[in-house]
Amino acid sequence: MRLIIGIGNPDKEYEYTRHNFGHLSVDALVEKKGLSWKNQKKTLSLVSDWQHGREKIIVAKTQVYMNESGKAVRALKSFYKLPTNKIIVIYDDIALPLGKIKLSKSRGDGGHKGIESIIKHLKSKDFKRIRLGIGPQKGSSESFVLKKFSASEKKKLPEVIDSSHLVIETILNKSFDQAANDYN
Repeated sequence: MRLIIGIGNPDKEYEYTRHNFGHLSVDALVEKKGLSWKNQKKTLSLVSDWQHGREKIIVAKTQVYMNESGKAVRALKSFYKLPTNKIIVIYDDIALPLGKIKLSKSRGDGGHKGIESIIKHLKSKDFKRIRLGIGPQKGSSESFVLKKFSASEKKKLPEVIDSSHLVIETILNKSFDQAANDYN
């Protein structure tokens, strides 16, 4: 079993903000698979799942604010009784340009408050990450990540989201390390 988690802010007003790129990716993944979300209050998340060969894949969309992401990720980990290394978190990364995807694992938070919260609540850095670029930054980090994508940026989103799904497929069919070699 593996757990793929998109983090972001839950309210409709944040739907197309840069900070919600993780949510946008898992929303599109669930739609692409012909699945639907179920509200799982115990995990502070919406969840869906599918069978990939012999492995069950759970995809989750956190329903807490970004800075509290760790609460939901810890609840998901506990509910599904998974080791930390079976968790993949998808999120926005201001340090990467829009369109760039980078995979990483077992590293610090890079200044990302959602990742900081996850590390704090899991008491571990040993989870995998799919980082979706939203840069270059204009203005303060806080206001930049909470702004909606511009019209020209929105045109790029489907391609980036499709690429994030190819990364996920590579992880599931081969390995995280192979996906990192292919896409980093």
